[in-house]
Amino acid sequence: MLFSAAKISAQEIGTKEGIRIPAEREPVRPIQDSLVIQAPVPVITITPQDTVRPKKEVLTDQVVYTAEDYMRLSPRENRLYLYNNAEVTYGDINITAGRIILDNERNEVYAYGIIDSAGTYTQKPVFTQATNVVKPDSIRFNFDTERALVFNSRTEQGEFKVLGQITKRENDSVYYMKNVKFTTSEDLENPDYYFYARRIKFVPDKKIVSGLVNMYIADVPTPLGLPFGYFPMTDEETSGFIIPSFGDDNNRGYYLQNGGYYFAISDYADLTVLGDYYTNGSYGLRMESSYALRYRFRGNLSFRYEKMFNSERGFPDFSESSIYNIRWNHSQDPKANPSSRFSASVNLGSSTYYQESTNQMNTGNRLTNTLSSSVSYSKTFNIQPQVNLSVAATHSQNTNTQQINMTLPTVQASMARVYPFEPKIGAKKGIIENINFQYNFRGENRFQTTDSLFFTPEMFKNAILGAQHSIPLTTNFKLFNYLSVSAGTNYNEAWVFKTFERSYDEDARVEVIDTVSGFDSYRTYNFNTSIGTTIYGTKTFSGDGKYQAIRHVLRPSVSYNINPGFEHYYDSYLIPETDGESEPRVVEYSRFQGTLYGPPGKIFSSSIGLSLSNTFEAKVRDSVGAEPRKVTLLNNLNVSTSYNVAGDSLKLSPISIRGSIPVVQNKLSINFGTNLDIYALNNSNRRIDKLNIDNGGSLFRLTNANVSFGYSFSSRDFSGGKENVNRLENQTFRNGGRPDDLFGKDMDIDGTFYDEKEEDMPNEEGEENENSWYNFDIPWDLRLAYTMNYSNNARQNQISSHSLMFSGDVEFSPKWTVGASSGYDFVNSGFTHTQLRFARDLDSWRMTFSWTPFGVYKQWNFFIGIKSALLRDIKYEKRRQRDRQL
Repeated sequence: MLFSAAKISAQEIGTKEGIRIPAEREPVRPIQDSLVIQAPVPVITITPQDTVRPKKEVLTDQVVYTAEDYMRLSPRENRLYLYNNAEVTYGDINITAGRIILDNERNEVYAYGIIDSAGTYTQKPVFTQATNVVKPDSIRFNFDTERALVFNSRTEQGEFKVLGQITKRENDSVYYMKNVKFTTSEDLENPDYYFYARRIKFVPDKKIVSGLVNMYIADVPTPLGLPFGYFPMTDEETSGFIIPSFGDDNNRGYYLQNGGYYFAISDYADLTVLGDYYTNGSYGLRMESSYALRYRFRGNLSFRYEKMFNSERGFPDFSESSIYNIRWNHSQDPKANPSSRFSASVNLGSSTYYQESTNQMNTGNRLTNTLSSSVSYSKTFNIQPQVNLSVAATHSQNTNTQQINMTLPTVQASMARVYPFEPKIGAKKGIIENINFQYNFRGENRFQTTDSLFFTPEMFKNAILGAQHSIPLTTNFKLFNYLSVSAGTNYNEAWVFKTFERSYDEDARVEVIDTVSGFDSYRTYNFNTSIGTTIYGTKTFSGDGKYQAIRHVLRPSVSYNINPGFEHYYDSYLIPETDGESEPRVVEYSRFQGTLYGPPGKIFSSSIGLSLSNTFEAKVRDSVGAEPRKVTLLNNLNVSTSYNVAGDSLKLSPISIRGSIPVVQNKLSINFGTNLDIYALNNSNRRIDKLNIDNGGSLFRLTNANVSFGYSFSSRDFSGGKENVNRLENQTFRNGGRPDDLFGKDMDIDGTFYDEKEEDMPNEEGEENENSWYNFDIPWDLRLAYTMNYSNNARQNQISSHSLMFSGDVEFSPKWTVGASSGYDFVNSGFTHTQLRFARDLDSWRMTFSWTPFGVYKQWNFFIGIKSALLRDIKYEKRRQRDRQL
């Protein structure tokens, strides 16, 4: 009994007088970290026999206390006084304060701050129990009941900061508070907003239940209030309602969007159900689920359906449509199973979904012309030789033509290379020991359909089924120690289960195609060989100049290919001269036309391929005495062509030139390409077997050319910071769009741009410079994309496409970010899709605005709301789209 001056008495038998033992003065002990002081010894009555059991000790744990200046025991008051950085620990309860009083009579502790020489109230009490921390102005705590009375308490529970004028601690899990402010603002003393409640019940790490609650913004009361409030604070995911946003649409009237319910199914999966409703009867439904299992897999699944009515029923411009979209992304952790892998990337649905959906803020998706999907499973069999097997389902959809190509499934198998003549010991040498072969198999069940017939019985009737076997046989060896030679042959066999016989109907004067069901096959083979080498040329410079050396790497190669003609797989039919022809015409065809892999080649070809690759590099020194560094002057300038020895005309193919010029090392490279043809054109703009120079032209005829470059740089590139890298894992890129934001940034449901950074840029010490009123180092980033294509195949002599696109953001202050995405089409003399945007960080709030000033998708979106996930439903957003019918 450390603090209780308990009196012990016994029942008297035989005599009423006792022996009084006087108390002695307690000696003064030096101050220690944990000082245990005995209480004054009370008067004890000695009796022959004691039949009363001693009382049970009140305190169940040891009390440890310390103080920096002094600890004073008052026997008269039965109190212990601790001063300056005082601390008391009892079990899992810890109290620190400037001044602490322990009352042994009541088993209570009082904690206060102290006033320093400047008159400031310092060393305020801090009450800690387990993970709960309360910072009041003063506190009164009872060891018996473990109840406390706290004045002006400050505590943090997750993202909530709670300030209560009077707090009554009922136990370690229930607090009752009076005149309470709670907010998610970082500054609790001067919050930019808070909720004020007269009385609340506070359960740490679980919830806040309040009576009448009002919202204050900058200490100004707002009409926003509730008769009662419930605020969950658990760190775990919990189910709950999602408040919708409201607005109006030109064609569908007023609406409620993105309202629904969140289901916290388990620690591994969740489900969000959202809906939209418009006053003209249109509605939408979205279900999104995310799942993850550590070290196994993770993914997300989304289904969207919208029933849209334009205008009102009975009006002449009334129309209705149904659109849907399914997205699924699944990735497997490489550590889950090294020999097998399952992955999925699905994006399919109505071709007009991204264009017609009114709840679609991702402009990049609206400009996407292709939807693609792939679900695959691969398995590696670690046998000898190794076998790889994969099964996949693929889908490709053109949103403009609404054409869909789908394979369900695609089966591929391959066997690792086998070297039948390799030595048992040592490396393989020579032409014989390097002979190798492998086996590849590919089977497909392909569907070609349209958006309206997708997954209908008619789609499955037109399936094209086939399989292909390939056995390549190759070898390689060195010739004269400088020439690398490779040679090989390839055997292919195609299996089909449907062929097409063709004939001519003289009465109807049309070609008749008859489908022949049944197994059929054809076999082809070819031969190839190539020889190449690498030549190095180096020129060194003496002196202290910038250039120390220049190296030219030349890689010439010559290849020879033989492709036999398989005429026996071809038939013919006759078109008589009654069809308007001057004479009968014979049409040759193959029954394998229209099959999965097409017909085999009919014409025999024997061609020689020529290729020359050039690379120019230099060693430069930035300053005298500095270490030289290697830079690339011209990267992979490749010149190639081919000559068909067996051809009767036009034997030389156009000369292709491709290359890349580095402008900024590892940042900007200009890619260029062109084709040069030596043959001339006739009056019908068709190639003829006559040199262009003999036809009155130049030696080469420029048929096409292209130039392009992409550049991304930022202020970090000039300050030695981290290199700016495009984020490839964004929503637009996963849906088949661009990996950058040249078509604008898409906005999430909470008002954030998808690539917006949650944290402000730190300084060198890792903290923001809050004392500076102007940001001298203004962060910025810029992305450029330029492309130009020239066409002159048939004397067009025109630039088919020529555009420059850009996107950038400037952070004018730590809380203001302004950006724009646009471009100019020089061929059509107009701007590309343009978006202007800005974002404002309002500490606890977020405000964003995006504006597309012109074009088909002319619109603007405004959002302001609380950043905290707990209060994300407290927001205001406004969207306005153009009337597309006008």
